[in-house]
Amino acid sequence: QVQLVESGGGSVQAGGSLRLSCAASGGTFSSYVMGWFRQAPGKEREFVAAIKWSGGSTTYADSVKGRFTISRDNAKNTVYLQMNSLKPEDTAVYYCAADLVRTRAGWVTGRDDYWGQGTQVTVSS
Repeated sequence: QVQLVESGGGSVQAGGSLRLSCAASGGTFSSYVMGWFRQAPGKEREFVAAIKWSGGSTTYADSVKGRFTISRDNAKNTVYLQMNSLKPEDTAVYYCAADLVRTRAGWVTGRDDYWGQGTQVTVSS
């Protein structure tokens, strides 16, 4: 059973930085695309960033390009999201997801719908 456990959320002032971690277990992730999504109050969940576990190619939402960096540590089975130059509009619950698939509608989770429990990020102005 795949488990994704996020950590690293918190409160920070605008312009600050946070690093989120997603520890993955219970599966073979080498063929997966892993990613981060976020959901702000009253809004739909949106894609933030994704990384192909094998090879490490990455993709980002336009709203975070140049500020956020997604990476992975194969030995630790962990995916990271380094968030710099944070803005109040980055405030949301951030979710890790596994086995992403790119569709015409954007990135979505695969058949098994793997999600972490979420971690809160709050950016104050």
